[in-house]
Amino acid sequence: MRVKAVSPKRALPKVAPPTALPRVLRPRRAAPADAVRPTRAEINLGHLRHNLKLVKRVAGRSRVFGVLKADAYGHGAPAVARTLERSGIDGFCVALLEEAIELREAGIAVPILVMGGYNGQAWGEVIARRVTPVIYDVAQAEGLAREVRLAQARSAPVGVHFKIDTGMGRLGCELGEMPKVLERLRAVSEIRIEGLMTHFAGADDESIEPVSLQLERFQEATKTAKLHGISPEIRHAANSAALFRCREARLDWVRPGIALFGVAPRFGEKIDLRPAMSIRTEIVALRRLAKGDPIGYGWTWRAPRPSVIATIPMGYADGLSRHLSNRGAVLVDGKRAPIVGTVSMDLTMIDVTEHPSAAIRDEVMVLGQQQGTLGKDVITASEIAGHVGTIPWDVLTSVSRRVPRFYREP
Repeated sequence: MRVKAVSPKRALPKVAPPTALPRVLRPRRAAPADAVRPTRAEINLGHLRHNLKLVKRVAGRSRVFGVLKADAYGHGAPAVARTLERSGIDGFCVALLEEAIELREAGIAVPILVMGGYNGQAWGEVIARRVTPVIYDVAQAEGLAREVRLAQARSAPVGVHFKIDTGMGRLGCELGEMPKVLERLRAVSEIRIEGLMTHFAGADDESIEPVSLQLERFQEATKTAKLHGISPEIRHAANSAALFRCREARLDWVRPGIALFGVAPRFGEKIDLRPAMSIRTEIVALRRLAKGDPIGYGWTWRAPRPSVIATIPMGYADGLSRHLSNRGAVLVDGKRAPIVGTVSMDLTMIDVTEHPSAAIRDEVMVLGQQQGTLGKDVITASEIAGHVGTIPWDVLTSVSRRVPRFYREP
């Protein structure tokens, strides 16, 4: 066998000169390739398109900017963004600049709003990636202005959105501070406030009163901005819950997040949304227990009868919460199988005593709908959230990178 020698005189590859922009590392995701184990999440692209169509119909004349923060609520931001962009969405909102960069590098061309505001010294990346930042204090505006001056290539000011805290108490300019902050922002000629925004604290509460109160404050804040010579053409406030519940909150843009992924923003609400994510795995082991036999860490469960126990290769490191121990359920052959024992990091046990034909390699549905010879049932993110004592947002975003995402058409 001949081995080709490498010439010592071969020229070294040219190295690009260092860029003047601050380096921002893009978060890397596990590619949705073939998984060694059978645990995987499937994202139904048809359901995404259906949900967007419904949201656009409800939004009316308001433009729809889908919220894709936290890797599109665990669904995989690049693939979700490409699907929604082709389906006519107006733009996207993200929390982090890194998330915006990931979308731009995936080829997403529609407008992107970076809502967090905490972009460090990476204002050059904001400009280079053509994304719109949200600001709420003078230091942010001055940092962006310095970068504009350094670039020396822009004649027009950079558009920003100004966030107002109307009651969330988290981020945004406080109402009492607005006159002072806006007066100073007017002196920063390198930026232009093209949008005003706020965020609702209780749009999913039983009462709509908190939304009405915050809207009143937002209207007053808008008047304050106009008194200081700022008349932005864009105002937005509505998340998924406010979009469906309060016509007055829709304004110029709406910012749906959880609704795009098929979860009603209020538990039990009847909206024709279709869950985009399902999670499936398979039985990898079976064993028979005598009455009274214990299983799992801490022996928290003992067989109340002669039982058949199956093991599935999914645990809390994958996003199957440990709080589902002896509480949750999965689907096998269209019928519920209780989770028994303590959910461990990589594996979980389920009771399949009432599934007489259960066998190794049988499909197990952890999230989603399944139909089999024993029936048809569904496990929803809202149901899991109820068992765990959390919200569907937490359930979906907790599905870890160890679980590959597969994208399919209906």
